[in-house]
Amino acid sequence: MPKSRSRRKDDDYTPPERSELKDPSVSGRWVVPTMITLLLVGLVWIVVYYLVGDEIPIIDDLGGWNLLIGMGLITGGFMTATRWK
Repeated sequence: MPKSRSRRKDDDYTPPERSELKDPSVSGRWVVPTMITLLLVGLVWIVVYYLVGDEIPIIDDLGGWNLLIGMGLITGGFMTATRWK
């Protein structure tokens, strides 16, 4: 059986330097507070719209757009959650 050719090891290769300043496995300090804030504000927006929306002029003027605003805030919270490590 023929022998396979052995690979030549290059002595010129140097591994890329790892940045010691920023650990990629740790998320920024802003991620968790932003995520929680967006989720809660979106939830509160929708609850306020359904409970007392007709008594608050700005919310009453928006009508059905309130659901889009609330769900947009909640979606932003979930998108921010993907950055949490």
